[in-house]
Amino acid sequence: MNTQAVIIGGTSGMGKATAELLLKDGVEVIIVGRNTPKLKDAQNELAAHGTVHTIAADLYNDQEVETLRQVLTNNYSNIKYLVNAAGYFNPKAFLDHTEADYNMYLGLNKAIFFVTQTVAQQMKNNGGGSIVNIGSMWAKQSVKATPSSAYSMAKAGLHSFTQHLAMELADHKIRVNGVSPAVVETPIYGAFIEPDKISETLKGFDAFHPIGRIGTAQDIARVIYFLLTDQSSWVTGAVWDVDGGVMAGRN
Repeated sequence: MNTQAVIIGGTSGMGKATAELLLKDGVEVIIVGRNTPKLKDAQNELAAHGTVHTIAADLYNDQEVETLRQVLTNNYSNIKYLVNAAGYFNPKAFLDHTEADYNMYLGLNKAIFFVTQTVAQQMKNNGGGSIVNIGSMWAKQSVKATPSSAYSMAKAGLHSFTQHLAMELADHKIRVNGVSPAVVETPIYGAFIEPDKISETLKGFDAFHPIGRIGTAQDIARVIYFLLTDQSSWVTGAVWDVDGGVMAGRN
């Protein structure tokens, strides 16, 4: 039976790039997303590299999250890897945040918590596995130009979640790690930048990174892949800065 990987938020960006690496390694991938056309497009593109399954689920809908958990439990019995890549980002001043804004970020954490619980139980039953959560540099450091209080609160919680799960699940041979990216060119910025202008707009952040450029989805995916696989078998509870040097200092 093929090893299986679940990627929550696998239709684009870092999640999709990670799916491609896993598929090339012979892993069967299950990508979860809310947008059915995007799921189909991702499946068609990734199928050239291996076996891809899709599950449509709105992570803000409790019933759909429960259905997702049931589908993962009943239909996929050899999940070894989990990547929590779902995200939302739309900078807004703290004093302007509404409850709906807050729920856009913290609601994702609720879904991630319980989907991870379901997958971790299966990993325990199967003798182990590996989980990687995609956090954010904004959880560690604020950037005045991009006010992100609720987003950063949610991502900081995900960093802490990573460390706690690493401790709790180690006895079950489940490793849990995270990555903390800075500015990476992905469709997530489409919430406040016109999609055809994302690349051009983000170029303005090149100099923000000591390495001199923003990141690519592939930059992050390669580190996620390393943390998932046995290449990093002695690493757990780590949240790695994959940020072009931003946390080290400034140009």
